[in-house]
This record gives sequence, structure tokens and C-alpha cells, in this order.
Amino acid sequence: MSRNEVQTDALNVPILNGKAHEETEGQMTLTVLGCGTLGIAILSGILNSLSSNGSSQPSPSPSGTTTPAAQQEDELPSRVPSRFIACVTRDASAKRVKTALSSHLSSVTILKNENLKGVEQADVILLGCKPQNLKDGILREPGMREALKGKLVISILAGTPIESLEENVYGPKTSTEKDHFAEGRCRFVRVMPNTSSLIRSSMTVIADSTPPLSPTQSTLVTWILSRIGRVVNLPPYMMDAATALCGSGPAFFALMLEAMADGAVAMGLPRAEAQTMAAQTMKGTAEMVLNGQHPALLREQVCTPGGCTAGGLQVLEDGKVRASVATGVRTASVAASRLGRGEQGVNGPR
Repeated sequence: MSRNEVQTDALNVPILNGKAHEETEGQMTLTVLGCGTLGIAILSGILNSLSSNGSSQPSPSPSGTTTPAAQQEDELPSRVPSRFIACVTRDASAKRVKTALSSHLSSVTILKNENLKGVEQADVILLGCKPQNLKDGILREPGMREALKGKLVISILAGTPIESLEENVYGPKTSTEKDHFAEGRCRFVRVMPNTSSLIRSSMTVIADSTPPLSPTQSTLVTWILSRIGRVVNLPPYMMDAATALCGSGPAFFALMLEAMADGAVAMGLPRAEAQTMAAQTMKGTAEMVLNGQHPALLREQVCTPGGCTAGGLQVLEDGKVRASVATGVRTASVAASRLGRGEQGVNGPR
């Protein structure tokens, strides 16, 4: 092999002169391209997971995972990220990252307006910018295509299918084009975590890839995301609905929690206690469902004939709370799809 010839290992990490990129430093590097709220949450979850174990060896998240194989000894990745790069565009964003990850700064490098440098130094890239930023050419920067070559790119962009990401880097694929994965291009995988990543309680959805990821890639993606909560795999066509349910869901639940606390405050409870009581009640109910209790049966167990719960539920049903919440999820799903197509004003009059 010539001095400049490039091959790849099982993770599609470039190997130059017979040596993997991260091996030159004994580390695997994860770069977050567009490190906003969700990017910070994911980095924090991973770093806290690693530090709680005292090393770079995997440890399960407190929330567990719905992918049991990911926690089996023989399914753990042979290497995990130990160095991290956060790419931002503003001083305020850099300050936010620094503050949020203050206890892990020895492992984190913050780059401002140096996306290409961050990608060049990475083995795995987490694409965390807003979908609209694709139009601004974040993946079309000169040299970006070469920097991405052979690397794994995990996208958390709402409503953005893999085909759109590939077109942004390589242009439209022609009917006569060969399988581009065999040509050393980067490999995209679409996922949808949520902001509960910050406390390692995210519900993250991984879209099935076509063709499937290699076992090494799949294990690494699942490991990274199970550090921050639960993980499920779904077909790509379900991702917009998953974005609405899991990505927008925390905001929906927060609104309902706030409304319950407001009602209690109106009846005399102090605000702080009402908020804590509402949050713990919601958490306990969610835990019971996660342990196998069906929501309808749980509701019936609490709702005694002629009791206060029955009266309260009747008011909620009369107010079409169930229908309004379901419609909210459906509307968010459609908006996610439109955002992924680059549309603006997706929440305008209907």
C-alpha cells in the first residue's frame, strides 16, 4: 500500500499507513457538529456514564435499555469514545457548553466556527445542528466531503431522512450510480433522542438502516445512545411520529404537569410543593407503565365509582384533553416532516 493509500477497519474508521486514526492517540474521538441543547445533553450523559465507571468501559444507564443485547458482554463495543469535540458558531454557545460540561473539560475541546477541523479529527460524528442549517451548507463546506470519508455520522436532525443528508454531501444519486457505501463514503444513521439525555433518562429511537449497519457500527451506536436512556429500533418511515412523541414529548408532559400544579395551587397548595408532587406523581405513574401496567387498567384502579378521580376525569374528557393531546402529537409529526424538507413557517395557520 502506498504512503497515501487509505483503507478502513470494521468501523469504517480510516486507517493510514496500517494504523487507525484514533489509534495514533490511543483514543476514539466523537465530534458533535452543532452542539446545542440536545448535543450538550448527549455529551453530558456519555461523559457522566464514563466517569461514573472510572474508565472508558461501558456501564448501563440507570434507565436501562429496550435492547438487551446491547448490555451483554459479547455485544459491547471494543472501543468507545474517550475524547470529545463540541462545534459551535457563537461565543454564547461555547460558554453554555463550557458551563454544562465544566467537570469534564479535560476530555472536551470546544471549537467555534471550525466545523471542518472538528470533523477531520473525529472518528464518529454526531450531527446536532438544526434541520434548517443544512440549507446553509454545513455539510457542503469545502473539504467536508473528504473529512467525512469512511466515517460514521449519527444524525439527530428532526424530520431529516438519510437521503437528504447524503444529497447534501454527495449530490443527488443517479440511477446508474454504484453502491456508494463501497466507495468509502461516510455512513449516516438517523436517531431521535430527547432532552432527558441530560439526566440519562432519554427515550431514543434508532432508525433501521438500509443496508444494515455492520455489527461493529450497530453495537457502537446502541452503546452511545443507551448511555443516556432507553433505546428502540424502528423503520425510517416511523421517525417523524417518533420525533413528535419522544422529541417533543417532554414539552407536552411539562405542560400537563404545569397544569396539574396550577390546579393544586388554585386550591391552596404552595407552588413549590405542588410542582414536586405533580412531578413525582407523573414519574411514579410512568414507572408503573414501564413495569408492565397498562395505562387504561391503571386509570381504572384509581377511579373508584362516585369518587373524586371519576369527577376529575369526566371534566378532562368533556374538555377533549385526550383528543387534543393526540392531535398535538400528530401535528408535531407533520411539522417534523415538513422541517426535514426545508420548509419554513411549518406551524402557520391550517
